[in-house]
Amino acid sequence: MVIDFHVHILPLKMREERAEFCRRDSMFREFFTVPKARIASAEDLIASMDECGVDASVLLAAGWDTNETCRITNDYILESAARYPKRLIPFCVVQPRDRDAAVRELERCARGGARGIGEMRSDSQGYDLGDRDLMGPIVEVARKHRMIYLTHASEPVGHLYPGKGSISPDSMYRFILNFPDLPVVFAHWGGGLPFYGLMPEVAAAMGHTYFDCAATPFLYRPQVFESVAAMVGADRILFGSDYPLLSPRRVMDQLASTALPPESQSLILGGNARRLLGWTTA
Repeated sequence: MVIDFHVHILPLKMREERAEFCRRDSMFREFFTVPKARIASAEDLIASMDECGVDASVLLAAGWDTNETCRITNDYILESAARYPKRLIPFCVVQPRDRDAAVRELERCARGGARGIGEMRSDSQGYDLGDRDLMGPIVEVARKHRMIYLTHASEPVGHLYPGKGSISPDSMYRFILNFPDLPVVFAHWGGGLPFYGLMPEVAAAMGHTYFDCAATPFLYRPQVFESVAAMVGADRILFGSDYPLLSPRRVMDQLASTALPPESQSLILGGNARRLLGWTTA
């Protein structure tokens, strides 16, 4: 079974009012000011999944500026997953700085079937991922409903690109130290955090930490799969495409080109995600 752990869809309202959302939200503006930047619907995603042989996908929004915008995308993601319950797995997003409103929105989304929180953006949303007091209430809801926390991550070196941001390994490390029992997924190879897994204290802190490979052809050579598997284990890597930025097939082909054994590739393509999600829908 193939599970894409990192895809983005947005409601028709955001397509139709693209200029307005660019005006009012900094993250939307960074991604979608350029007219050719694609906004995908649930139906677009299902067609891509069928074409590429993807069985299920985890639906992510982005870390929007306000809980009002978060709610708009949360509603669409929950509704889409309800229409395709065997194919789509909903996550939700909130603005943690709104505190009580964020907790209420998480509770609402959890009741609506959300399996996780993400793709969160502490940099653009204006909070410190390592702030225990701020993140405590968010994590408490996640624990209560057995939700997974997925955040964007940024490699602190290399080329710049839209959406790169500044969520570096030091803030991620403080987050998992603060909440060691929370299942966490760091997107985009965790901005290089797996490489610090060779340090015993970092390895000890990553007991519930996973890394997705979203957008990896834009970031690393294919050998990154083998390197990260050697440092943290193939059982901690999740296949993610970052659709519609990239076709899932492009990432699948990159993984297939590596020297990883078939059993490791199978874990990455879906086995790890099934275990993490407890996903049994066929």
